[in-house]
Amino acid sequence: MNRTQTTPSFTRSWRVAAAALAVSITAGCASVPNPTPGDPLESYNRSMDTFNYKVDRALFRPVASAYEALTPRPAQNCIRNIFNNMGDLWSAVNSFLQARPHDFFNTLGRVLFNTTLGVGGCFDFATQNGAQRIANDFGTTLGVWGVPTGPYIVLPLIGPSTGRDTLALSTFALNASEFSQVAPIMSINKVRVRNSLLGLYLVDMRANLLKADDLVDEVALDRYSFIRDAYLQRRNAMVNQRLKHASGSSDANLPDYSDDYGDDELPNYED
Repeated sequence: MNRTQTTPSFTRSWRVAAAALAVSITAGCASVPNPTPGDPLESYNRSMDTFNYKVDRALFRPVASAYEALTPRPAQNCIRNIFNNMGDLWSAVNSFLQARPHDFFNTLGRVLFNTTLGVGGCFDFATQNGAQRIANDFGTTLGVWGVPTGPYIVLPLIGPSTGRDTLALSTFALNASEFSQVAPIMSINKVRVRNSLLGLYLVDMRANLLKADDLVDEVALDRYSFIRDAYLQRRNAMVNQRLKHASGSSDANLPDYSDDYGDDELPNYED
């Protein structure tokens, strides 16, 4: 497959990313004398979280709010369903890698059903007929394979992560053009069209988090701790739930995130 040549916009994007990384390194100057267990990088993380929050409020949230206000609701639903359909294909791949054939075939069936009868995924007929989404990703797969969680870390412009999820994200980024949830977009040869669709994907993702973001700001006494604890609990529960099924054991006290627990429950900054 022919690789698209590096474009000025691509180069500028990398320069912006490098600048953000440089800011992230210098941002971790605040000191937390007694970091929370499981969060040894808390000094850095709090500084980076503040940086992400300010960038989001100055740039990403206004764009997402304008998109939410100006785009007709049916169009938003169609766009979101199409991107969710691409995400379902990636979830199916991870269910296969986790040796979960039931989830694999159910999710693959969702993709085929919505892609055909749903006009490329514009309509989510699968959910309307009782086939709920099964959230899955490569970070969860690494957890099932035995990779430890690692420390909690806040990534520049992306937000909450762990050592394991950062490894998964790196693998995702390096192979985005061949094997990821945005692979159909990355396979488009026309740079402007591809970048426009990627931008739409990120804006729609951020717009989907607006209500959850407002809720966190309203109820959290310490926004950073609230997001960190919720993120770690959810990620651990997803891995444990899959390990529980793999071993055939049951745990009535273990939350089940295998169906329709969406990624829009927590704010992040990956767009």
